[in-house]
Amino acid sequence: MSAIPESSPPPDERRRRFERVYAAHRAEILGYALRRTTDPQDAADVLAETFLIAWRRLDDVPRGGEAKLWLYGVARRVLANHHRGERRRSALVGDLAGQLRIDLAAHRGPRPEGELAAIAAAFGELSEDDRELLSLVGWENLDRGEIAAVLGCSRNAVRIRLHRARRRFARELDRRGARTPHTHALSAAVINGERA
Repeated sequence: MSAIPESSPPPDERRRRFERVYAAHRAEILGYALRRTTDPQDAADVLAETFLIAWRRLDDVPRGGEAKLWLYGVARRVLANHHRGERRRSALVGDLAGQLRIDLAAHRGPRPEGELAAIAAAFGELSEDDRELLSLVGWENLDRGEIAAVLGCSRNAVRIRLHRARRRFARELDRRGARTPHTHALSAAVINGERA
């Protein structure tokens, strides 16, 4: 006669046990994580990951007071992984920022002079929305339908906004005594003025 294999507890009992462990130790593990992270969202992530591991390995979670110590150990490893990931992300951001500075310095042309400087200054005085709209036309060569898709508005709204942005730009150019630029000159002035 063969031996009957031991079975795991029924799903309902397993869920109830997990809920008891969670209710008994959630606040302590959250406090542990909050004291070791700078962002409450990170602490919440550590808490969630710790209890996800506890759910998956519920049969390994000791009974009684030892459960809290086991959970602290899991939370400690989760935090170590979190901090390693943060260091990697910070290093990557630093590397990317350094490379971007190098790339922008190589891409940036000479500072505009004369009329181009006046055009760039006029462009810089416009609102961010006006600069974005004129940039989508001048730099990206998008038509009204494409701009409408980018901005999430109607073609008619783009037409009206573009007309107003061009009027404000023309007034700013007049104020500075600059001529309305040709498309190529506008693009060069805007690019150099914006990035200078």
